[in-house]
Amino acid sequence: MPKTLLQMAGAPQRPLPLADSVVVMIDAQQEYVSGKLPLPGVSEALAQGARLLEAARAAAAPVIHVRHKGRPGGLFDPESEAFAIAGAVAPQDGETIIDKSLPNAFAGTELDSTLKALDAKNLVFGGFMTHMCVSSTVRAALDLGYGSTVVAAACATRDLPDGAGGVVAAADLNRAELAALSDRFAIIVPSASDIS
Repeated sequence: MPKTLLQMAGAPQRPLPLADSVVVMIDAQQEYVSGKLPLPGVSEALAQGARLLEAARAAAAPVIHVRHKGRPGGLFDPESEAFAIAGAVAPQDGETIIDKSLPNAFAGTELDSTLKALDAKNLVFGGFMTHMCVSSTVRAALDLGYGSTVVAAACATRDLPDGAGGVVAAADLNRAELAALSDRFAIIVPSASDIS
C-alpha cells in the first residue's frame, strides 16, 4: 500500500482535540446551495459542517467563517442572497467573519493575524469547494506554520471539464483533492464525529 509523505515522516495521524484548535468554515454560502454554483451533496456537507460547529462551540473552540466576496452582478454578489452564509452553518454572536476575494483565504485578508491573536497552531477546515478555496487555504496554512485537519464530509465540489473532452465527476475530484492534501498538507478525517 502506498503511504503519504506524512506517514513516511512518522507525523501524527490523529487530529488534535477541538479544544486546542480553531475551526475555519470556508465559503459555506448560498451561492453553492441555491445560486449559480449548486454543488452535488451540498446539503449533506452543510449538515456535517453544522455538526462540526456544534462540537467546536461545545469545546469552546474559536470559529472563523470565511466568506467569498465577488463583484456586483457576478458570482458571490455581495448585494445578493448568494453571498449569505447558509443557515445550517450561520455564525453565532462573537464568531469572526472574514471576507476574501481570492481562493486562498489568507491572501489579502486578516485571517493570519486573527489566528495569531488567538495563538492558534492547529486549524480544522470544512467548506467549499474542496479543489479550490479549501485546497488553496490548507496549502497556504502549511507555509504559514499551521497544522491542519480537513473534515471530508463537510466539504464538496463540482464536476469539472477534464481538458480532453470529458468530465471529472465531483465525487472523484473531491476524493482526489482530499488524497492530495493528505499527502503533506493535512490530516483528513471522514466526518465531524471523527474529531472531538
